[in-house]
Amino acid sequence: MSSSSSDVVTVPTPSAPTPSRALPNGLAAFLVFFASGAVLVLETVSLRLVGPYVGVTLQVTSSVIGIALAAIAYGAWTGGWLADRRDPRGLLAPALILAGIAAAVTLPVVRYAGELLRGGAVSGILLLTALAVFVPAALLSAVTPLVVKLQLSDLRRTGQVVGRLSGIGTLGGITATLVTGFVLVAALPSTVILIGLAAALGVAGLALGVYLRRQEAGGLPGPTRAKATLAVLGLVAAGLSAVAPNPCDVETAYHCARVERDPDRAGGRTLYLNSAQHSYVDLDDPTHLEYEYTQWIGAVADVLAPKGQRLDALHLGGGGFTMPRYLSATRPGTDNVVFEIDGELVDLDRRELGVRTGPGLRAEVGDARMLVGGEPSDSRDLIVGDAFGHLVVPWHLATREMAAEVDRVLRPGGIYVQNVIDYPPGRFIRSELATVAAEFRHLALVAPPEAIAGRQGSNFLIVASDAPLPLEALRTRLGTVAKIPDMLAGSEVTRFVDGALVLTDDYAPVDQLLATA
Repeated sequence: MSSSSSDVVTVPTPSAPTPSRALPNGLAAFLVFFASGAVLVLETVSLRLVGPYVGVTLQVTSSVIGIALAAIAYGAWTGGWLADRRDPRGLLAPALILAGIAAAVTLPVVRYAGELLRGGAVSGILLLTALAVFVPAALLSAVTPLVVKLQLSDLRRTGQVVGRLSGIGTLGGITATLVTGFVLVAALPSTVILIGLAAALGVAGLALGVYLRRQEAGGLPGPTRAKATLAVLGLVAAGLSAVAPNPCDVETAYHCARVERDPDRAGGRTLYLNSAQHSYVDLDDPTHLEYEYTQWIGAVADVLAPKGQRLDALHLGGGGFTMPRYLSATRPGTDNVVFEIDGELVDLDRRELGVRTGPGLRAEVGDARMLVGGEPSDSRDLIVGDAFGHLVVPWHLATREMAAEVDRVLRPGGIYVQNVIDYPPGRFIRSELATVAAEFRHLALVAPPEAIAGRQGSNFLIVASDAPLPLEALRTRLGTVAKIPDMLAGSEVTRFVDGALVLTDDYAPVDQLLATA
């Protein structure tokens, strides 16, 4: 059977979404700049939120950066996927509002969860940082592909549109990072920054929603129930933030700090930095040394110079100023210079811990590594290294180059004591001993017997000098403290070090050495 005309078969094609009108260029640029910047504000503040619970170590910093990048990747991917299936104009405002709610909820979630996840376990660090940053960062990262989709009305300008908006997003992130790091963190508590960001996101989302509705012919239908739900969620988030436990009395540029009274000692005060005990002082008795490692440092000072004989002392790290106050009380006329990176902590010490700076006790605010370079050679009898970032000696204060600077500043016969915290298997203390030994001819190590045996974590005190140490006098003096420590010297130190890595400015994996096996 034939036909005089060809049958034309029409194959139906999938219906493409109706193209949406592009946003004004200024509004599109603002949304990308604002959303990208908000992600970096969250990332910076998140490090401060989790610090009181898991510390501020390389692993924590890496976790915050890694989780933030994962949120950016998944958020951008999801935003692009949704942009191809839904009208982006209807998704932008909800994304901003939900990100604001998520940012507000972050504060109570981290503070409640942080109490359960305290410590340095990798699983706890990853979980807490994910709770701090992932959801709001992912929602914000969806904004850019939604905006890009709206602006791609002419395929001949695809590269220009994508490149311009990508550049604007990067500039938003850079601006937010600098403003947060240099201005916001120094001026405002993390709570205020986070709640302020959440409010800004919510207001921006609501304003954008109103604007887009007015641009549509006849207006978009108003999802009353969805709006009510979002409003309730926002109020709940604000309420939880208001009642969430706050681990800080004072939030400085570097620390979450608080001072607690000792119920068993009228003048006793304990300084906590990022939830860790850092210093103990007795307001009524500056000669009282509560912690074992401070008693060991006091013993070194006592054998270096009899009580009553002044010293020129330099302290790398201030904390609660326990040792400067001890030296001033036991050796009137002693010249104490304290290098403390956190100026707000020094102010807290003055208010709460009885620190009185003056001719015999000077506090210089700045990084100890930078400041020690300006000290005259052969100018100090005693140098005390007691600087920590949470419970970790900052890597640049643990290198051979730093030890060489300390050696330069010490007078002949002067002593350097360095407080170190480590845990089994003790890799960091061995490396730090090897590092100090590379610059000083005579060393001793003071620590509890269980710590030296590798059975527990503890403070370790490195004692170093270019002159022979008064070992017998030091053993005798250490025998008077409450808990008598062990002391290694000479060949015992060599056996303990066992060929450990010497840390240098080029290679100092401090955080990895501290990781337990």
